[in-house]
Amino acid sequence: MSQDTVYGYLLDALPAAVLVVTNGRMVYANPGAHLLLETEEEGDKPCGLIGRPIVDFVHPLDQFHAISRMRRSAASKVANVPIEFRVLTCRDRVRVVLVTSISVIYEGQPSLLVSAMEIGEDNSTSDRLRRSEEHFRRLFENMQDVYYRTDAKGVVQLVGPGVRRVLGFEPHEIVGRTAEEYYPNLADRDAFKQAILKFGEVADFPGQMVRKDGRVIDISISSSALYDEEGGFAGVEGIYRDVTERKELERELRKLASIDSLTDILNRRAFIESAQDELNAPCDASIVHTLLLLDIDYFKSINDQYGHATGDQVLMRFARAVSEQTWPTDLFGRLGGEEFAILVRHTDPDRVAELVDRVLDAVRTIRLEADGRPSRAVTVSIGAAERTGVDHRIEQLLDRADRALYQAKHGGRDRVFWARTA
Repeated sequence: MSQDTVYGYLLDALPAAVLVVTNGRMVYANPGAHLLLETEEEGDKPCGLIGRPIVDFVHPLDQFHAISRMRRSAASKVANVPIEFRVLTCRDRVRVVLVTSISVIYEGQPSLLVSAMEIGEDNSTSDRLRRSEEHFRRLFENMQDVYYRTDAKGVVQLVGPGVRRVLGFEPHEIVGRTAEEYYPNLADRDAFKQAILKFGEVADFPGQMVRKDGRVIDISISSSALYDEEGGFAGVEGIYRDVTERKELERELRKLASIDSLTDILNRRAFIESAQDELNAPCDASIVHTLLLLDIDYFKSINDQYGHATGDQVLMRFARAVSEQTWPTDLFGRLGGEEFAILVRHTDPDRVAELVDRVLDAVRTIRLEADGRPSRAVTVSIGAAERTGVDHRIEQLLDRADRALYQAKHGGRDRVFWARTA
């Protein structure tokens, strides 16, 4: 009889549960293990242990510590100190066991020899444990948020059923894959990692994920770092939720707060703030800013003659016509009434002069016709002020452009007047 055969008889004869685990999967289970994990179901049909991941039988709340201890055993020649774990049997029952493990070679492969023995409990303790487990399962199954756990490399170890609702995946489709796979923008994931490593936890951390159907959703993450028994970073545990509706509402509210509802361009407050930010931003010495202040000519008479509804139409057509002439780097906003402003970022004054000419021509194409009244063209007067070395506030440019606009109005309208720079 070989030595291996003798060891096999000894393991089979032990009353305690004994398992051999290779690469995280069970490759040997003695009769005590089958008894502990209740592999014999109705009809004597075994649920099977061999080939299954050992963590399938560890309670979700204990899985991180179980995996951490197995890794520690694999790197050591000394058996782990026995510790209590909760295991789930094939009959979906919870048992508390005392577990220890040690690194071995099994059939030529580095493996773990795991021994477990159930801890005796009185009936009241068993009832409390059962009720606690039932409560946990209800919470876990019905969570609207997604519970998850990853290892140090970001590989998902456990994910709750809420992932079906949030991402459209089954939990088993997520486990074993890296969290990065679900981020449309890896910068979001990198920012999350940095925050977790720096602070150890995050709350309501923003990000985005891609659903199974390809739709990008906004998420909020609240998580904590996990550490192994030596204090090293071992992964992340927490929850995330779909906050797309909330984010869309926030974006809509920001838009309502910054966009003029009639013309769909920046309102006065947003234009002033954005223009000041532009002036404050560091830029090359060759960059020049020019402010154009635009005022629709005779707008009061348009309202009086054609009515306020037509006046609103003029404002909308005016904003659209001017927007089509501006460059993407320009800021265009409505300051109030029939007064508008453009902040141009440029390196060539001739470029601004060309823009002004295009705006004047585009506005002239707007004509009013109603109820048999004579056709009437719309025109605009423009005051232009180029930024100088003493212009640090947008109000300074606005003041000089306003004085130039006054000159354009009194010079005959439908024209531009340039403020003096000295």
